[in-house]
Amino acid sequence: MDVKKVLFINQEMSPYLPSSLMSDTGRYLPQAIQQSGCEIRTFMPKWGCINERRNQLHEVIRLSGMNIIIDDTDHPLIIKVASISAARMQVYFIDNDEYFRKRGMIAEADGKECPDNLERAVFYARGVIETTKKLCWVPDVVYCQGWMAAIAPYLLKTAYKDDPAFANAKVVFAAYEDFPKLQPQPNFPNCLNFKTATSKDVEKKGIKLDEPDALWKLAVEYADALIVGEEGVNEELIKMAQEKNLPILMKPAAENMGESYGNFFNALG
Repeated sequence: MDVKKVLFINQEMSPYLPSSLMSDTGRYLPQAIQQSGCEIRTFMPKWGCINERRNQLHEVIRLSGMNIIIDDTDHPLIIKVASISAARMQVYFIDNDEYFRKRGMIAEADGKECPDNLERAVFYARGVIETTKKLCWVPDVVYCQGWMAAIAPYLLKTAYKDDPAFANAKVVFAAYEDFPKLQPQPNFPNCLNFKTATSKDVEKKGIKLDEPDALWKLAVEYADALIVGEEGVNEELIKMAQEKNLPILMKPAAENMGESYGNFFNALG
């Protein structure tokens, strides 16, 4: 496979969030892949802790304005963009007042888990996919990082499987140690219903949508490959990928990441 275009659906990126293995990979991997000669598009959620003025975010009017319907409710999609000038790289931010404005990544100010986290993940994945289509851009590989991007493989392999923008794309899920156990709300199955994608088909695969491990099981079930980003990743997640005979890249080093990830992406064909 000759990979020329890579779509990054990131959960975290520095400098917009504090430095960590995940956020630094989110920042430097797209740059390394771009420097290897590929085109990239990079997305992340506009988490409430991100300072728009300091990071010079601004809304992209031509991409905003779409409504995403989840469980029969309309949710306006707002697209913002910022530039990392040192890398000559743009970052698109998925925003929505209800899901992200003044809200934490996984918990509210009182420390309690956001009850709609899985619904937020559905909105994020659909927002990225629809925006990529609006950009008239066709990726060869879609890289999905962390729990917030875990719905994307499911959607790409069901609702969008025949869409010309994604029909031939390989979907890679990158898991990290801090993948949380998120308790699905009762409406989660309804949130998954979109076009030809139905929660009933998911349940036929043995994934119980009322259990805390539903999100990572969805990601592994529908991905074409797995990246284990660091030590401590859920062993059951890795075992499931092995049982499905998915290609697995184990704990890639930060050095020469463009080469190691690039070789892995190219081998997926």
